[in-house]
Amino acid sequence: MPTPVRPTLARSRSPLADPRWQRARLGEVDLADGGDFGAMAEAAMGEPLASRGIEILQLNLGRRCNLTCVHCHVDAGPDRKEDMSRATAERCLEVMEASGAGVVDITGGAPEMSEQFEFLVRGARAAGRHVIDRCNLSILLAKPFAHLVDFLAEHEVEVVASLPHYRQLSTDRQRGDGVFDDSIEALRRLNARGYGRDPRLRLVLVTNPVGAFLPAGQASLEAEWRRELKRAHGIDFDALFAITNMPISRYLEWLESKEQTDAYMRKLVDAFNPSSVAGVMCRTTLSVGWDGRLFDCDFNQMLELGLEDGVPGHIDSFDLEQVAARRVVTGRHCYGCTAGAGSSCGGATT
Repeated sequence: MPTPVRPTLARSRSPLADPRWQRARLGEVDLADGGDFGAMAEAAMGEPLASRGIEILQLNLGRRCNLTCVHCHVDAGPDRKEDMSRATAERCLEVMEASGAGVVDITGGAPEMSEQFEFLVRGARAAGRHVIDRCNLSILLAKPFAHLVDFLAEHEVEVVASLPHYRQLSTDRQRGDGVFDDSIEALRRLNARGYGRDPRLRLVLVTNPVGAFLPAGQASLEAEWRRELKRAHGIDFDALFAITNMPISRYLEWLESKEQTDAYMRKLVDAFNPSSVAGVMCRTTLSVGWDGRLFDCDFNQMLELGLEDGVPGHIDSFDLEQVAARRVVTGRHCYGCTAGAGSSCGGATT
């Protein structure tokens, strides 16, 4: 029998649905040196953590999703309604041109469920930008979206696909019964269309730990995944990204339920890697929310940590000079990006 769809934090009226509660909970953890990530990052680089330009424009199209994954930092799900408007999407394309960003990284929720997804893909590709679709795979089997495999290939969109594990039990534990089988079928359809086989159609898998621990080495994981997915399912892919679970939203809820929040935060701090700081995604990325608000990264967006004071915080008042030179706003959750080999939307940073 399929697992019932769990409600989102927002739907269940959990205190954790409030970003202020999440920030306060992380602030309660007793950490060495007070847990000042900004100071740690500055000491590692010899200068404050700051933007060095906008290379990637990351667009979060909303909270709608066909899944409610245990580890989701967005608290996305079928009961969420947030969706980017056409006016905001049009403004995103204008900012893409003004900023010179070469990559448009589209995420959600399941971004494909947004009414603006195909509009943005077409607009960005027509302007010669590289486009990334952060896909949960199972959405590609749903009837309203079954055409998207062909659409993505036609526009040569890079697919960065989340798959918690190459084993069914671990994936279904995070995502729900049957999701692993759907994911494998979606990967087969992508392969059949050329993804992971044609160099123009890049297919990247993303894994994150199923538990309160850090990911293993990305290179060794990729070799293992490549071998096992080919052996068991005939699946090909181009690369594997190993991403650390961020202690916010539904993953924080899971940590709280296991009484692991304090231990996990200390683990992240103890694993702080100074050499990973230079490669964190906030230095080259501008994150745009479904409502047009601007953030240093998608994680800050979910915690409602806007841009540095004095920098226009909405896409309608975008100022390239100020945004490109801003200092990055940090919090304790940022240790998730600098633990071990580092972690970003592009996988390990060292």
